[in-house]
Amino acid sequence: MHYNVLVSKASLLVALVALGACEKKSAKAGDTGAIAALDHASAMPVDQPADTAPLSGIDISKLDKDETDTFYKLIGSLSSPCGKAHSLRTSFQTDTSCKRAPFAVRYVIALLGDKATGDQVREEYEKKYKPAVTVKLDVGKAPHEGADDAPIRIVEFFDYGCPHCKVFRGEMEQVLADEPGKVSQYFMMFPLEKHVDSKSAAQAAIAAAEQGKFKEMHALLFEKAPLHDHEHVTEYAKALHLDMGKFEASYMQALGQVVSDLKQGEAAGVDSTPTVFFNDRKYEGPPYAKYLDMWIDEEIAVNR
Repeated sequence: MHYNVLVSKASLLVALVALGACEKKSAKAGDTGAIAALDHASAMPVDQPADTAPLSGIDISKLDKDETDTFYKLIGSLSSPCGKAHSLRTSFQTDTSCKRAPFAVRYVIALLGDKATGDQVREEYEKKYKPAVTVKLDVGKAPHEGADDAPIRIVEFFDYGCPHCKVFRGEMEQVLADEPGKVSQYFMMFPLEKHVDSKSAAQAAIAAAEQGKFKEMHALLFEKAPLHDHEHVTEYAKALHLDMGKFEASYMQALGQVVSDLKQGEAAGVDSTPTVFFNDRKYEGPPYAKYLDMWIDEEIAVNR
């Protein structure tokens, strides 16, 4: 995810800026990390009249007239989500092998319903359905929530001093509540240099995890940010009734794991927080529970 400012959910896709991100460094112009989008050569040209025949089983009653017009233009001009040489409409209507088509249509409807423009929907669609680049991450030591054998693995690189990570935490809590047994979340430490005590917070979280109190410390560190120096995190450990001798020893040892997480993130191209990987591919969709739930449900259905 790579967005620039905090906005309310009501304006989620008006400017498509969503939750925001804490940058490691200034981004270079045009450096999105995206690979080439799907080939649209076989889809209907955008300027041709749209086929407005309804799609069986698809409800667009909540879209207004302009959104409905845009919907029909898009489904006729967007490429198949399965990489076939035809449009999304054709995939939905005739390509029974393309299990992603119904989900892709509903994704377009959701984006339009959140007031995305046609161009914004097209951009989000192409990011979602472009050929995936996978990144293998070692999460063996990472604290996590959710079932170990969940079919969806979400890995988040985050910084306790980043306000955008604090907001995203609420979205992920909603995802875990919405999708019980379907998703596990792994927490990878990526403290940014500009947040001087975030490394200390990361060490404290790992130390608390060793005593089974990661979730409680995780919440407390975000609540108390940016008070994350050693003196303050020690107070938080005492408040959680941790064994302080074990906590201090684990706190010092945890620095190695923090450094390892940072190196993994850098190797994976992480340059801001939060950055999320969804089953080994970088998640570039809107960073809200609604859209993460859609990705999860589609992935499970397609791979069933």
